[in-house]
Amino acid sequence: PARLVVQSELVANEPMPATEGDPRAAAELHSALRSELFADHEERAVLVHVTRQSGLRMAAAMDHMVEGPDGTETATESHEDLARVTITADLEPGQRLGVVKLLAYGWSSQRSSAALRDQVSGAVAEARHTGWDGLLAGQRGYLDDFWDRADVELEGDAELQQAVRFALFHTLQAGARGEQRAIAAKGLTGPGYDGHAFWDTETFVLPVLTYTAPHAACDALRWRRSTLGLARERAKQLGLQGAAFPWRTIDGQECSAYWPAGTAAFHICADIADAVGRYQAAADDQEFERDTGLELLVETARLWRSLGHHDATGNFRIDGVTGPDEYSAVADNNVYTNLMAQRNLRLAAEIVERHEDRAAELGVDDEEVAAWRDAAEAMLIPYDEQLGVHPQAERFTEHERWDFEATTPEQYPLLLHFPYVDLYRKQVVKQADLVLAMHWRGDAFSEEQKARNFAYYEALTVRDSSLSACTQAVIAAEVGHLELAYDYFGEAALMDLNNIEHNTRDGLHIASLAGAWIVAVAGFGGMRDHDGALSFAPRLPERLTRLAFGLCFRERRLRVEVEHDHARYSLLQGEPLQITHYGEAITITTHKAVNHPIPERATGEALRQPPGRTPARRRSSE
Repeated sequence: PARLVVQSELVANEPMPATEGDPRAAAELHSALRSELFADHEERAVLVHVTRQSGLRMAAAMDHMVEGPDGTETATESHEDLARVTITADLEPGQRLGVVKLLAYGWSSQRSSAALRDQVSGAVAEARHTGWDGLLAGQRGYLDDFWDRADVELEGDAELQQAVRFALFHTLQAGARGEQRAIAAKGLTGPGYDGHAFWDTETFVLPVLTYTAPHAACDALRWRRSTLGLARERAKQLGLQGAAFPWRTIDGQECSAYWPAGTAAFHICADIADAVGRYQAAADDQEFERDTGLELLVETARLWRSLGHHDATGNFRIDGVTGPDEYSAVADNNVYTNLMAQRNLRLAAEIVERHEDRAAELGVDDEEVAAWRDAAEAMLIPYDEQLGVHPQAERFTEHERWDFEATTPEQYPLLLHFPYVDLYRKQVVKQADLVLAMHWRGDAFSEEQKARNFAYYEALTVRDSSLSACTQAVIAAEVGHLELAYDYFGEAALMDLNNIEHNTRDGLHIASLAGAWIVAVAGFGGMRDHDGALSFAPRLPERLTRLAFGLCFRERRLRVEVEHDHARYSLLQGEPLQITHYGEAITITTHKAVNHPIPERATGEALRQPPGRTPARRRSSE
């Protein structure tokens, strides 16, 4: 016989591997959890801990179903940071040892250790009663429903098809059970950024969840609402009104020390407001609008009105801010920030009209709403008449250009090899900024402006952030660079599967994975949702032969199928829906799908990227 020993563990405060000097992943937390309770019984064990700084309490319980020959033994032990079940069996040829491990996790900022212990213990007891087959059936049913709503189908590239589904799964996993907690930058996949959430939750992850798993988007925004008290306090500390949401957080407190690229990144407040507007337009959730959306929009509008000012000519200026590009900091009138703030102010004014009684409880009056409208109408959007492009921020196009020719491939990412003070003074872009504005505020730019802006910033953008490729893909597709868009699509979708940035060990890049969906739907599907209405201008790159995707919109389910010469729109569920296809209004019903031709468009002239920063050429895998 052979003696087989299996050990099953729960481990807390596990040491993390070294981050090799990368400040983006560096962790200052060692033994961040303090043990409050540990216990074991038979094959079960439970650990309860609380975070030392933020006071969040969490519990983990495990149980085991063991099937083995007579004489199989189990021994269980528990300590402050470790619980272990050891299973020992002597097996004859042909005999088997089967172990099913059941795990349950719970958290709370208010409940006691004993209550959390009972919660997770009850969960594993219920799971044991349900059994493996029952648990599997429940999971399969949940995911079947999700894929039925949200699947993206690609024909012509099997690798990207797999990658997009991988991306969708991890985006769902990061947010589906958020339960009004932050969606961390690494989701549930690794220790990078110590579990903090940033602006990319609202800008990249929530658009995906809004149209595929609306309940998860709602939960994430309700979490932001739960942190409003801390955001108001932060605004007061900064001498501002309203709410200033933190750059980096877990429970609503700012977790970054002062840093120009973070502290001045007020755009996160408009990003949250934009996510509120998008969710409300797509879900028509009146309860959410009244109890959550209204207050978020009002307090962020108050922030912008106090942060900006009308100059002598009447323009409304927002000075000394940092946009999405972290290689430019504390600049005046960042175009992305100003356009997103403009939408924020307008959304706030509109929602107050719909809920005057509730707005009055928040102290909103007609004078304040008028001030929001005035600021939005007078918002300064810089434009360089000589170059015919929008400067990323005021006077950005007058800065000295970065010496890309003298920069070696080994010196990327630039932030690890050059001082920020040098980067701030030059024309070099870490990640899409003005180009991001052309996506989410595309209604503010003409087609010619988009094309000229994209060409200008393509030559400056080094993509030292995983957040950039997806946005560059979307706008490249819109302005006629379909093959370049396809190359960027591959970079975004394969960021982690191919470990492109050599840091997947710290966890997956959830925003980049969400960006893969955004490229498929907004890039090649051409979907825009300006003013709460759906419009489409689809077009495929040569190497894709078909694209299909589904959307949830106002209790309807829409399916879009795109080939090179036509698009097909089907309403699978719900009342008739009006959309636009290349500017033409279309009403679709559940009775009949509609087909519409895709107009031809000339390919744009080849664009240049900084030397060594051209995306890998995408080759079809079929």
